[in-house]
Amino acid sequence: MNPSPNLFLVGPTGAGKTTIGQRLAAHYGLPFVDLDVEIEARCGTTIAAIFENEGEAGFRARERAHLDEFSLRNGIVLATGAGAVVAPENREILMSRGTVFMLGVDVEEQLDRLQHDRVRPMIAGDDRRGRLEHLAHDRNHLYEEIADLIFRGRHEGVDDAAPRAIALLDRHWKRH
Repeated sequence: MNPSPNLFLVGPTGAGKTTIGQRLAAHYGLPFVDLDVEIEARCGTTIAAIFENEGEAGFRARERAHLDEFSLRNGIVLATGAGAVVAPENREILMSRGTVFMLGVDVEEQLDRLQHDRVRPMIAGDDRRGRLEHLAHDRNHLYEEIADLIFRGRHEGVDDAAPRAIALLDRHWKRH
């Protein structure tokens, strides 16, 4: 376990990185940063527009720069984008600068949680199930590879999940 005051949340789209992350930050009295929100704010446009204008490579370069900057802070809860773990240098940054907390979720729960989402470019299109299954195949092992702790969703709301996540962290997260 990385003895760090930083908590980095990784996991697939719809796992609850933002909603649970906000609860964790409030519980531990730490600032919360959603990396995707910061990228949009600083770029003055949406992630979908960045994908459209610069492609995935352009977005990933911006993501890497922002991750590098925010991960250097001391004492934050940082929710990464679902694809941040794809780049080896991002995985190294996450592992070396904080405790990595994976939020896991199965495709069925993702489909339920994301049924009204029309903004995420990586799951756009008609075959949402197929996209999510493909992303799970490509990324789940990367999340698990760098995770200090893994928290699995149970098809529950945030009011039930957040206390379970806090209990797990309280047992294992050694902040220095």
